[in-house]
Amino acid sequence: MKLRSALMAFGAAVVMTGTAHAANLSIVSGDTGNGLAVLREKLDIYEKTSGNKVTIVPMPSSTTDQFGQYKLWLAAGNSDIDVYQTDVIWAPQLAEQLVDLTEATKDVIGQHFPSIVQSQTVNGKLVAMPLFTDAPALYYRKDLLEKYGKTAPKTWAELAATAKEIQDKERAAGAKDLWGFVWQGNAYEGLTCNALEWVMSYGGGQIVEPDGEISINNPQAVAAIEEAKSWVNTISPPGVLAYQEEEARGVWQTGNAVFMRNWPYAYSLGEGADSAIKGKFDVAPLPAGTGDKARSAATLGGWNLAVSKYSKNQKEAIDLVKFLTSKEMQKKQAIEASNLPTIIDLYDDAEIAKAVPIIPRWKDVFLNAVPRPSAPTKVKYNEVSSNFWTAVHNSLAGSGTTADNLELLEAQLTKLKGNGW
Repeated sequence: MKLRSALMAFGAAVVMTGTAHAANLSIVSGDTGNGLAVLREKLDIYEKTSGNKVTIVPMPSSTTDQFGQYKLWLAAGNSDIDVYQTDVIWAPQLAEQLVDLTEATKDVIGQHFPSIVQSQTVNGKLVAMPLFTDAPALYYRKDLLEKYGKTAPKTWAELAATAKEIQDKERAAGAKDLWGFVWQGNAYEGLTCNALEWVMSYGGGQIVEPDGEISINNPQAVAAIEEAKSWVNTISPPGVLAYQEEEARGVWQTGNAVFMRNWPYAYSLGEGADSAIKGKFDVAPLPAGTGDKARSAATLGGWNLAVSKYSKNQKEAIDLVKFLTSKEMQKKQAIEASNLPTIIDLYDDAEIAKAVPIIPRWKDVFLNAVPRPSAPTKVKYNEVSSNFWTAVHNSLAGSGTTADNLELLEAQLTKLKGNGW
């Protein structure tokens, strides 16, 4: 109650008053885990302090499905949606249909990481306000690693060997449903994130480089994807090729995986009272590949809030965005949903560090995270990503060789690029 009272007092202070009538607003979100529940709690505070009402329009958790629906609504000039929760990569593609928030947020925007603000700035206009940032890590069962005298793996090869050894020995002891490693292998944006990490960790580039060069067809990229292919039906279930974030978390949180690649949101859920792995796991940077350019690589993620230019309540919608992205609300979201703040000062917040100790540690992970090539490919990014995840999924599933699939991908991207992105 103490936290809630403080938040209510804060809400009363920041929500603009004096509106002639209460507005009915809508916000669209595809949050996973307990994200929608935390959003609803924040909206309840906003409603009590502003007098406005806000409806959540839930979306599928697949970012690919979300983006497709957003494009349809915005193309139709849909005025029913006031606020969109947007992926970090979507700003260049949706900018023309979003409200410029530059002037309205000039009093608070300086609190946020400049690189994140820049990612949401298109042609000098801030088109979305940072809500939380994201970068994945390797979740591991510290109890099982300690049992077998292992440490968190530094390379993918080490992960595969450790996962196989523990999986086999635990199965022999009766844990028949245990798998070594779960991740996101479905053909969607999540696979682009996973595969970019594999390729970068082997020194295979960023698919399309910042200068626009198409770099994906190279031996390091082939080796990285071949490594991942070797996991399927050995340390990873055959069904992993249909997994998104929640399917991977479901296996992990029931105690049926040694390792998991996932985003920070899974941490607080894994430590929940009903979790089979509460107190039994930790996180580490994702492993590196092999070769001279090997490194740990994590895909930069993150979510933002944008106001539709078709909203009939733009002023109230902007106030809602400022409220939800405020320091106090980001703190609440960090503690309750283990979402990484975009406000710099919160990484030194003692209450956050106590409640979610991974957050201060995660700062270096996302500061060194790898962006997807949305900046160089601009409005064509969605097609670039779709072509990439299709080539990777085909390779993992044994449909064509990895080398042939990447050669075809290079040709597709070259055609898509034409005379320029």
